[in-house]
Amino acid sequence: MKRVTGIGGIFFKARDPAALGRWYREHLGFEVEPWGGVVFPWDRKDKPGEAGYTVWSPFEESTKYLDPSTKPFMLNLRVDDLDAVLAALRAEGANVLDRREDGENGRFGYVLDPEGTLLELWQPAPDDPARPK
Repeated sequence: MKRVTGIGGIFFKARDPAALGRWYREHLGFEVEPWGGVVFPWDRKDKPGEAGYTVWSPFEESTKYLDPSTKPFMLNLRVDDLDAVLAALRAEGANVLDRREDGENGRFGYVLDPEGTLLELWQPAPDDPARPK
């Protein structure tokens, strides 16, 4: 079973996410969306014809979303079968959190790596509204 199929996003704390977004727009050409992040589309090489995307998004410095990690960033990793990946990680003794989220963009599970970095495992919804058309 292939576990991770790509990087779904890079999420990090920022003192002023809006100002940072403006800087990235002005200096690096990021197309910052009204919600404050950027969607970078790409095509999956392992599944020709299937589009994917990676999100860049600064969070408020005070966010609790990255808890229980004390790091100022989180990696979102794409998976095709969230339940199977989480089960395999649990069986291997990984620190799988009792935190799950299901929404219009897909299903999410959470793991801490050995250094305490929060990994958000994401199984995109087949009809994810953010998916590039």
